[in-house]
Amino acid sequence: MINTLANVTKEGSIAIIHLDHPPANTLSSASIENLRRIFQELAEDEETSAIIMTGTGRFFVAGADIKEFVSAFGQQEKALQMAQAGQALCDEVEAMKKPVIAAINGPSLGGGLELALACHFRIASKQAILGLPELKLGLLPTFGGTQRLSRITNQATALQLILTSKQLSADEALQLGIVQLVTEPEELLMTAKTVANSFVEGKSMTSVSRTIECVIQSTKANFQQGLELERTRFAELLLTNDAKEGVQAFIEKRQPHFKHC
Repeated sequence: MINTLANVTKEGSIAIIHLDHPPANTLSSASIENLRRIFQELAEDEETSAIIMTGTGRFFVAGADIKEFVSAFGQQEKALQMAQAGQALCDEVEAMKKPVIAAINGPSLGGGLELALACHFRIASKQAILGLPELKLGLLPTFGGTQRLSRITNQATALQLILTSKQLSADEALQLGIVQLVTEPEELLMTAKTVANSFVEGKSMTSVSRTIECVIQSTKANFQQGLELERTRFAELLLTNDAKEGVQAFIEKRQPHFKHC
């Protein structure tokens, strides 16, 4: 699966998306549509269990392609379409039922940070810089940044970071829970692969996918609705062959052999 704006490689059941839109991997309308197609294909690919997304070159993603905004001046409908496209990409990433890991290799700003926030797990190189600088342009984060950052941190922290346009180091982002791990630059991709394997190795994808769904939906529903979804997915799992195999293997003190069905 080779694309002009992102290259996808496979290592076993792990797909690695290499963002490749020089010089700064900006999210143009073309690259957004390209990424949406990639994620849609990977969602249907039964041989893919986990996904890593990282940048090619010095940047993860420097942000949206600001030059494209010029064509939307004075055109509300076009501006809405641009925002909706970016939100749709981030929504699709977050809704993936396979673990998606952002391996943030360098600056991740504006739409780039919003894309990373939509991933299920974030690992940053010590060279990474993270921030939402849109207010300096007279704009605001519009690919979901105002919503996801406040969910991942808290309302006050999200407001502070967005209103000040503060750029965070990897270690500062770690302290705020925006990223979960910080690595040396040369260890970033290997660490991401290790984490991806830990999420899916020895697991049934029937339970992995439902678990991701339950956790992600918890931010969009009230507590009782979340509990209802949780027990519904649990009951569904007890109808699967993998659940029978997993429980039987535990009883027999052996490793399970899942067939993901």
